[in-house]
Amino acid sequence: MAKLGLKAMVAAVALVLVATATTLILTLGRAKADDPEKVDAWFARLSHAKRKTTRLHFYFHDTFSGKSPTTVRVAEAAMTKESQTLFGAVNIMDDPLTEGPEPESPLVGRAQGFYGLVGLDSMALLMDMNLVFTSPKYGSSTLSILGRNPVLETSRELPIVGGTGIFRLASGIATAKTYFLNLTSGDAIVEYNVVAMHY
Repeated sequence: MAKLGLKAMVAAVALVLVATATTLILTLGRAKADDPEKVDAWFARLSHAKRKTTRLHFYFHDTFSGKSPTTVRVAEAAMTKESQTLFGAVNIMDDPLTEGPEPESPLVGRAQGFYGLVGLDSMALLMDMNLVFTSPKYGSSTLSILGRNPVLETSRELPIVGGTGIFRLASGIATAKTYFLNLTSGDAIVEYNVVAMHY
């Protein structure tokens, strides 16, 4: 009888510990920004907020080659190999964003998303990417870019269509200029100047 009571007590303690751990994990695992009440409170104050303008400058490193590529091709149309523009190819990226053009320059974030080659007669990309910032000033805030990038033009404008964190409801323009391009490997370093308006 004493053994059964001890087993029941151990089982009860184990259940309490599991329930406590589960509650703790669920509480700690939830990001503050995901809390609907906090987001609603932020929107309630929005009518009194002034729009801010933030200017950013960084370099985007798109790397296909080497032991640690940051971009991979995930789809290719049958005609892609015959096309001069690689029409129909789709790439997924998780590219570093750095302060300077050198790969060892301090990291400011990552460009995560995809781009597809959409030009039949010209090298044009449809880019859908999130700029995920990692510097202490911007935390894990993001800017979302969605637009056409005619990569062989000297300067290109891409629209900012949104953001999160300190960049909530962002809009603006990202200007891209190729700093380095290896036509054999496809590796590129692109200079970005961003003007984002947000609350």
